[in-house]
Amino acid sequence: MVSNIKSLFGTRPLLLFSFIMLLKSSLAWMVIFEGGASWTLLLKELPFVLIVFCLIECFAKKRKMLYYWIANLLMTSILFAVIMYYKYYGVIVTYFALAQVNQVTAVKNSVFSLMDPYFLFIYIDVVIMAFFIFIKRKPPGGGTPPSGGSSSGRGNSNKRSIRFALPILIVSLVVCLFNVVPNRASMNELVKAEQMGILNYEAYMILSSKDKEFVEPEHITQEAINKIKNVNPVTEPYLYGTAEGKNVIILQMESFQNFLVNLKIDGQEITPNFNKLVKENYYFNKFYQQVGQGNTSDAEYVVNSSLYIPARGAATQMYADRELPSLPKLLEEHNYDTATFHTNVVEFWNRGELYESLGFNHYYDSKYFGEEDTVFFGASDNVLYRKTLDKLVEMDAAENPFYSQVISMTAHHPYTLPEDKQLISLPERFQNTLVGNYIVAQNYADHALGVFIQDLKDKGIWEDSLIVMYGDHLGLPIYSLDNHERELMNEIYGREYAYTDMINVPLVIINEGVSEGQTLSQIGGQVDVLPTIANLLGISVESQIHFGQDIFNQTENILPQRYYLPTGSFLTSEELFLSGSGYEDGRHYSLSGHNVDNGLATESEFQSALDLLKLSDSYVNSLPLKKSAVKDEK
Repeated sequence: MVSNIKSLFGTRPLLLFSFIMLLKSSLAWMVIFEGGASWTLLLKELPFVLIVFCLIECFAKKRKMLYYWIANLLMTSILFAVIMYYKYYGVIVTYFALAQVNQVTAVKNSVFSLMDPYFLFIYIDVVIMAFFIFIKRKPPGGGTPPSGGSSSGRGNSNKRSIRFALPILIVSLVVCLFNVVPNRASMNELVKAEQMGILNYEAYMILSSKDKEFVEPEHITQEAINKIKNVNPVTEPYLYGTAEGKNVIILQMESFQNFLVNLKIDGQEITPNFNKLVKENYYFNKFYQQVGQGNTSDAEYVVNSSLYIPARGAATQMYADRELPSLPKLLEEHNYDTATFHTNVVEFWNRGELYESLGFNHYYDSKYFGEEDTVFFGASDNVLYRKTLDKLVEMDAAENPFYSQVISMTAHHPYTLPEDKQLISLPERFQNTLVGNYIVAQNYADHALGVFIQDLKDKGIWEDSLIVMYGDHLGLPIYSLDNHERELMNEIYGREYAYTDMINVPLVIINEGVSEGQTLSQIGGQVDVLPTIANLLGISVESQIHFGQDIFNQTENILPQRYYLPTGSFLTSEELFLSGSGYEDGRHYSLSGHNVDNGLATESEFQSALDLLKLSDSYVNSLPLKKSAVKDEK
């Protein structure tokens, strides 16, 4: 058998390895693209593979099989990374995201929980070939293997290899260029990868120019932004100054999607404490995430800056070296003390640098919260809220008001809580599913929230504070669910679970003595939190560039999306537009999740969404580098 395999390797390894890589590409396409694998793989994936192997045939004079094995391993690893990243984020991973793999390893349990066992079959041939190349080639006694022929024989063999490989190499290069060049302008990253081929797309992203064309700073004005967004000036804003002088507390809730509001599973209320807040205060049911690769840290950035996330990478990695205009700086001008609370290490997603750029006076991370009652990678929400309360009491006793942002984390993917935190028992159909684990985790988070709310009331902080609560990002990506889990979500919604549902998170604003039980259906996003808070506090933001709007006083909105949805996608008051290669082949979804044949989102709005993203990118790029330092509270 060994001799047969060696014989097969020795005849035309280019053909064998190419066939193997074609099978692996088919697996990746079945996982990622709607149409799955097709004959087009022969034109889109095979040429890139042939280029790599033909180069080995032409230039490798010795250890050719080793080079084949290395190339096979590298391309296999790229496809495996693409599959796993898609299952977690729903996007095609690039070298840029992999460069930040140190952040992804912190959530490795979340990533590997989404791995179907059959994904590992992609490495079987690599292991088998390694056995024959590295083990079976060694002769008894550890000596070197025989040379296998004269130098003239090897020379003739190399010439034959070149004559065989060179025409294939030239044709493959032409086909690759044909795949890449016409599709460079495609807006939708998934569509672009499908049009080019996954391996071509990865190579293109490495070789493509990183230079961006920015708008000149003098053209980036609030007037220009408002004009694109059709923001209408209001002479007497509703609720203006009704929270003047109050403390501000933002509660950012981990992975909290809007469907949890008033949800009951077989009569069991999942989030009773949050539901009570919804009934008694201002509740925005058409509020949407605007995060990217940085997930929770991106939500912190968008909410505190009213700017959009970068085109590539997390905001904490790309923008944390800038002096960012922010909510903490704005409130500090009005004598607020500012602090942020998160139980993880501050180095995770480069938060320390972000907090400095945003201008927080203090931050409290794992050094303050310790390792008591650790869940996943930080202290539990119970510990978060209890120890945060101690600091809020101190800040409340001071002469000036405070702004604090509190980041919950226990309801983090993959939602596998310890038994003592599993406070409800779901029906059998939900057990041992991602959906069921998610609901149990959010029930615990709601319980911890209820205790915190009561503590704030007991300490007299609740009534003296403007409290803003929202979900940071999605918790149940459509592309991470198996068929049974999709059926459970369809049961919850009473229809098919859709992209609009996936990115829909709740927003509740509590202004004690003013707010009333009211569901407001105007559309909003995380970028709108800063100007909305400013309106309630009676603070002007006209001198500070912001891309959000006060959603109490503006009923129309446009929310550009990046990362979790393809570039060029956006939400309006009527629908979600999901970009294709451009506008013409994009898809329209009503906010209730239904695919709409004749959508209302216009090409003009599509261009407006792109213009807003470009203005935001340009603005941040024009900001000066930061100079100040932030205090690390231990």
